[in-house]
Amino acid sequence: MLLISLSIIIGLTLLVWSADRFISGAMGLAHHLDVSPLIVGIIVVGFGTSAPELFISAIAAIRDTTGLAVGNAIGSNITNIALILGITACLTPLVVRDSIFRREFPILLIATAVTWLFIRDQLLTLVEGSVLILLMFLVLYLLSQFTLDNTEELESSTDSKSNEPSKSLSYHIFWLLFGLVVLLISSDMLVTASVELAQMFGVSDVIIGLTIIAIGTSLPELAASVTGAIKHHTDLAIGNIIGSNIFNILGVISIPAFITHYPIPADAINKDFVIMTGLMLLLIALAFITRKRGGLSKLSGIIFISCFIAYQVSLYLRSTMSL
Repeated sequence: MLLISLSIIIGLTLLVWSADRFISGAMGLAHHLDVSPLIVGIIVVGFGTSAPELFISAIAAIRDTTGLAVGNAIGSNITNIALILGITACLTPLVVRDSIFRREFPILLIATAVTWLFIRDQLLTLVEGSVLILLMFLVLYLLSQFTLDNTEELESSTDSKSNEPSKSLSYHIFWLLFGLVVLLISSDMLVTASVELAQMFGVSDVIIGLTIIAIGTSLPELAASVTGAIKHHTDLAIGNIIGSNIFNILGVISIPAFITHYPIPADAINKDFVIMTGLMLLLIALAFITRKRGGLSKLSGIIFISCFIAYQVSLYLRSTMSL
């Protein structure tokens, strides 16, 4: 038990650290190759903060524990909104701009609806997984175009590039590759320890994915959102959560379909996916109601955190009932 717990702690720590190194290396490489930091920023930050979930999903599929993969994706989205956005809203009011209602929120809802249509039969085929991946790349393209049309974001991106410390090309390539290797190793360590923990307590790998793994792999989003809130970049905090959730729905859930037969537990669809969707709708509703009142306030944050606590309690009760 002690060895398994240490493996989970070490695995999570290495996972978050290597994701940060991976992002830094990729951004530095883009800078040296003179690729627009605006476009790369969208792709790297969006993919980067979801990198732990992506690698966990792939390793879980290879080890034939697809329940852990889908639980991680859905659980991370729930954690992103209910816990991370809740904490961030408690730190500073989060104003949601009208453009997010016109663009990001509809994309998030469409991605959620399409994914539900594909998984409602408790099976995600290779063809369906391919469609979701293609949708993910389409979303990347659309978001990059939206951002290019935003002059303020372009100026801020240019400023951030000019202030970036100068490092050698080999330095960034090293951290990109080293971060990738450690991501793979830590993901495998975390999946192995989590499955052993699930077997020890007699709970499903889905529950482990929804709790320990989901919270752990959401740490990059927490860091990005809290940092954005402290620096009063509320767009970053909101955009980070929305972007990460889109990646999780389209990318993380679909990856196992390319590796193995992908059955999805009924509870994950009928309970957890429904709760995730409900939290998305709650976010949109609260953001709309408070948009002219200073944005999502501490009260909204408390509501989200309360939902997260209630959900964790329900998962505990579900796991004890299955024993």
